[in-house]
Amino acid sequence: MSDNFKIFFYPRKNYVNKNGEVSIRVFLTLNGERAPFTSEITTPIELWDDEENRASGDSKQALVINEKLDDLKAELKFHYKELKRHDVLVTAEQIREAYLGTTVKNYKLLETFKEYNDSLSKREGKDLSSATVSKYKRTYKRLTEYIKEKHKRSDISFRQVNYSFIKGFDDYLTTTWNCDTNTKVKYLQHVKTIVTIARNNNWISSDPFSNFKIKRKKSDRGYLTQDELVAMMRKKFNVKRLEQVRDVFVFCCFTGLSYIDVKNLKNEHIQKAFDGTFWIRKKREKTGVQSDVLMLKIAKLILDKYKGMSGDGYVLPVISNQNINGYLKEIADVCGIEKNLTFHLARHTFATTVTLAKGVPLETVSKMLGHTSLKTTQIYARITDQKIGHDMKNLSKNLGSMGNAFKP
Repeated sequence: MSDNFKIFFYPRKNYVNKNGEVSIRVFLTLNGERAPFTSEITTPIELWDDEENRASGDSKQALVINEKLDDLKAELKFHYKELKRHDVLVTAEQIREAYLGTTVKNYKLLETFKEYNDSLSKREGKDLSSATVSKYKRTYKRLTEYIKEKHKRSDISFRQVNYSFIKGFDDYLTTTWNCDTNTKVKYLQHVKTIVTIARNNNWISSDPFSNFKIKRKKSDRGYLTQDELVAMMRKKFNVKRLEQVRDVFVFCCFTGLSYIDVKNLKNEHIQKAFDGTFWIRKKREKTGVQSDVLMLKIAKLILDKYKGMSGDGYVLPVISNQNINGYLKEIADVCGIEKNLTFHLARHTFATTVTLAKGVPLETVSKMLGHTSLKTTQIYARITDQKIGHDMKNLSKNLGSMGNAFKP
């Protein structure tokens, strides 16, 4: 036999506070047993609709009040279900006490996430890059949208963050935002960071991620081959903007700088060594890790070409990332490059075609790229091995009958 569980709200009309509002009483009943209590929610008495059992109208204040009522009702239902899982004979008083016992320290997921993001913002530009802060803010936004769309709530308690919730968010990222596996991994890792805060503070007793495996999909990094890079370098452009974008891209192919690092590259980062060579010495914007790169001849020529053309000490004319990627699509077409050419391929090309494929040790490349771990650099080494295997197969074909000359 199913329980008859109901929740009603009633304004305390005889107790008006200094703001002219009244508190809302909660009447929850379970199989005829009542367990009333006064909530912290208040409402102007003129907004209350006794028949609808909620605030009336579409005003912002009415919407906020009703949202709080919906959250409260959802909390009570959650406690009822939780008690039901552990005890067959659940009472209305148990539900009320379970709710009141957590309202003082009823920590919410989005509320905590926002506080965490606020703390990250204070560290931006110090020990954290703006890119890292932006990624956490984007995760917060997606999570807020998911909770609102799928759970019809403005926030949820950490106690409601379970495997089903996490799996639902994972599915939401796939179906609504068309996120690939690795993009979803980043979002979920950020959520796990917030859940870990809750665990460390004993707000929850178990880890909802314990049975949910966050596994990054191995992917090969795109890059330009030597022939493709040379074709781009030799191309003559009639449009000045295309030429500038090409030059900045090629500069990064020979320095390994990312978009944000080359955009913020200034004269102070170009230093002359005792032997007359020039070095780029700069901390990566993304990680704050020091990157030291010897200026190769091609990079130096590009730098000299644009000397004095950019203001405020910047050394190259770098336009927005969106626009630069748009122009790169045009450049790829006119150069006969049949790849999805984006600016980050310049950094990948430096790691593979310009350095690793030419015998530069992995540790040296890792240091120049400013990687925090050799594992990150090894991704490029794996690509290089694939290219070598491909080239050796072609060599075997070109050898022709020579390969059959030896008779053991």
